[in-house]
Amino acid sequence: MTKVQPSTAAQPKTGKPYQPALDGLRGIAILGVLLFHTDHLPGGFLGVDLFFALSGYLITELLLREVEATGTVSLVAFWGRRIRRLLPALATVLVGVTVLVWLVATPGVVRTTLADAPWVQLNLMNWHLLAESAGYWDSFGQERVFEHLWSIAVEEQFYLVWPVLLLLVTRGVLRVDRRVAVVAAVCSVISLVLMVVLVSPVDPTRVYTGTDTRAFSLLLGAMVATPWVRAVLARAVDRWAGAALVVLAVGIGVIWAFAAGKESLWLYNGGLFAHSLAAALLIGLCAQTPHALLAKVLAWQPLRWLGLISYSLYLWHWPVIVLLSPERTGRDGWALTAVVCAVSIGLAALSKYLIEDPIRFRAEWARGRKGLVAFVALMAGMALLWLTLPTPDPSTVDVSNLD
Repeated sequence: MTKVQPSTAAQPKTGKPYQPALDGLRGIAILGVLLFHTDHLPGGFLGVDLFFALSGYLITELLLREVEATGTVSLVAFWGRRIRRLLPALATVLVGVTVLVWLVATPGVVRTTLADAPWVQLNLMNWHLLAESAGYWDSFGQERVFEHLWSIAVEEQFYLVWPVLLLLVTRGVLRVDRRVAVVAAVCSVISLVLMVVLVSPVDPTRVYTGTDTRAFSLLLGAMVATPWVRAVLARAVDRWAGAALVVLAVGIGVIWAFAAGKESLWLYNGGLFAHSLAAALLIGLCAQTPHALLAKVLAWQPLRWLGLISYSLYLWHWPVIVLLSPERTGRDGWALTAVVCAVSIGLAALSKYLIEDPIRFRAEWARGRKGLVAFVALMAGMALLWLTLPTPDPSTVDVSNLD
């Protein structure tokens, strides 16, 4: 069996090593979501939880390295990096899809798009949907091109709050990683309790899309990212890490096979928590045992590449599904799925290589004061677009001639 590598807590920090298996896990997550939204995998929506756990893990690992190197966290620098990473692709999708919808879609889709876009821009889409009493499992369909972005809002809210909390709990503390692990674990349990208490057996939308009730998916990833937990995990599995990876992967696969969204109430009474914990442990072990068989499988180049474009692919895939409906394309089933995947992957690749990477890594104007000016100008421009595009009048039915 594969022996777990020593915890990074005992190694000098020389920069983050590349972990290809984690990109492979991103690829698995986006495949699950794509198959769910094209009606081929009922439990594929759990790919979102895998994304959450990955985000919590990677962001916390990054923040803890900064704390170790500098003794603190630069919130401005962190949020600046997140904006450069996430906003360019999101703004491209928001503006491009909104204009296209306004030109070619039905009045109902245009109205919901113009109503939803500002809330996506503000990273509050999940709470906007809940305020409208939009049942996720019942209403997810052809009328909302941005409904899938509730999960992006949850992640963005986590990125806003978690660094501040981590900064507060690590100030003046010697065993930083242990304190962070305990806080993440306690907050995860609180989030789970809120889910169990607030869930409605008729419609679990409130607990499925609420930030407070979904935070445990991100926080469990954050907990496993701490060197203290990773050291405990290494001692627990020791030489059986390869087998543990397989067991975790099979367990996650079984949950994906049997989960059915609204009908699976066991998900909201601990099932999602168990899935997120298994995902977090899988991530941690993949990072610590890159030479294990499963980690090598996850590092397969095509799967890894899919993971590298997964953010843009997630942004693009649902508007593509809505706009390339069976009525428009004359296709259905796997034939339509192939068209949707091809178009979505093409758009995601263009987004990554022409927009995301240049702005993230090479655009000097996206940093410092110039970056702040560009950010303000972009946000103002998008707000102006929502106000400028005319909204179609609601359709009315003339009942005066009805008996």
